[in-house]
Amino acid sequence: MSIVERIDRDIDVAVITVSDTRTVETDKGGKLVQEYLAEINTVVKEEHYTIVKDDEASIKEAVSGMLDDGVDAVITTGGTGIAARDVTIEAVRTFFDKEIEGFGEIFRMLSYTEDIGSRSILSRAVAGTHGSQVIISMPGSSGAVKLAMEKLVVPELNHLVFEVTKEN
Repeated sequence: MSIVERIDRDIDVAVITVSDTRTVETDKGGKLVQEYLAEINTVVKEEHYTIVKDDEASIKEAVSGMLDDGVDAVITTGGTGIAARDVTIEAVRTFFDKEIEGFGEIFRMLSYTEDIGSRSILSRAVAGTHGSQVIISMPGSSGAVKLAMEKLVVPELNHLVFEVTKEN
């Protein structure tokens, strides 16, 4: 088995919750993301956590601002379903240089087998790169956040950032 190369520094991460109803006090998904990130070598500065409305322009503005601040990764929760107001995916994909198809594929597979069964087809979770930065978008429910963070993000974020920042 090969050794996975890793970054030997803290990773700057931004967390964006997309919701028309959540507040800082009621944002279980965003708080859960931050709790899982605290387990690994990451930093989420106070100014790199925000809640935005389910509005494509607002989401783009928030993601753009975090990317411009130079974070290594942006993680969004919420707005990934198929309802008319769910526009997170449309917003974040505009920033992708490369989509990491395996993230969504594996998330849906895990959701199917470990959590919600056939309803997993409704999830449009995605990940991609923007230059030397990583963008990950997952559903906002606590169960989905837990699944994504435990099975995909916590184990792989360091390696993802390593890969997009390494010099050829």
